[in-house]
Amino acid sequence: MAGLITMDDLSNEEIISILDDAERLLPVAKGDLYLPLLQGKILGNLFFEPSTRTRMSFETAMKRLGGDVVNLGDVKTSSVVKGETLFDTIQMVDGYTDIIAMRHPRQGAARYAQDAAQVPILNGGDGAGHHPTQTMLDLFTIRQSHGKLENLKVVLAGDLRYGRTVHSLSHALIRFGCEIVLASPDLLRMPKEIVEDLVAHGAKVTETTDLYGNLDSADVVYMTRIQKERFADEDEYVKVAGAYKLDASHLDGCKSEMIVMHPLPRVDEIHPSVDVTRHAKYFEQAFNGVVARMALLCRLLGVTVPEKVGGEA
Repeated sequence: MAGLITMDDLSNEEIISILDDAERLLPVAKGDLYLPLLQGKILGNLFFEPSTRTRMSFETAMKRLGGDVVNLGDVKTSSVVKGETLFDTIQMVDGYTDIIAMRHPRQGAARYAQDAAQVPILNGGDGAGHHPTQTMLDLFTIRQSHGKLENLKVVLAGDLRYGRTVHSLSHALIRFGCEIVLASPDLLRMPKEIVEDLVAHGAKVTETTDLYGNLDSADVVYMTRIQKERFADEDEYVKVAGAYKLDASHLDGCKSEMIVMHPLPRVDEIHPSVDVTRHAKYFEQAFNGVVARMALLCRLLGVTVPEKVGGEA
C-alpha cells in the first residue's frame, strides 16, 4: 500500500484483514508483550493542527512495535513559520523517515503530501475532509463489541457538517450493509454530496433532528462535538452549541448491547453519568487507536503480523 488517505484506499477484504491483525496485536498494545516488528523503522509525526489522541496513539503504536518517532513539534517553532511550503516540508521529512502520519487543517492536504512523498502517508485528519485511521479504530471498536460489522443500525449525531470522523465512518459502514441515521441540527447536516453518495451506493439513510427518538433501535450511537474552531461566524456556533446532551436516563430503553462512541474530546454532549453504564465505549475506543494504528503501520510498511502473537491465537 502506498498510503492511507481515505477509506477508498482499502477494500473490504483489506479492512477485515487489518482488523484481524489488530486483534492479534492487542496484548502488544496493552504492554503485556513486546514484539519489535518495526525495529529500525522511523515514523514522522507531522501535526499542523492540535491533537492528543491521534498523535500520542501513533507514537505509542510505533514504540510498542520497537520503532522510533520524530515529531514536527509545535508548528510555531518549525520552519513553517519561515514560509516553508508543505511540499518542501514533506520532501525533507521523507528523507528522515520510513512512514509519515500527518494532520493538517486544509482539506486535501494529505493527498497532496502523498504526491510529494516517497514514503507512505497516513492521513490523521485533513480539515473537514477525511480521517481514515480514526475510522479503522472505530470499526475495530464496533466489531469487538458486536462481533461483526454487518447490518447494524448506527446513529451518527452532532456535527455532521464539519466532522471528518463521521464523513469517513459513514462511507465505511455502508460497505458492510449498515443502516445510517444522521441526527444533527439543520445547520450541521451531513454535506449533501456525501448523503447523495451514500444513497447512490444503496445505503438506507435517514436524516433527522431527533436524536433521542432513535436511541432505542440503535446498535451504535456515535456522538460528536460541535467544533467551535470550524465556524467562521461565532454567532452561528452559539445557535447550535449544546444541541444534544446525552445522559444516562436517555439510555433506559436502549438495547442492552448498544454502544455509545465518541472520537473525543467531548465538551458537554455526553454527561459523565453515561461513563459508568455498560453502553459507554469511548475511552476503550480511544485506546483502540493504538492497536488499530499498530496494524496499519505494519501493513503500510510491508511487515506481516504473525498468525500467533505470544501464544495468542
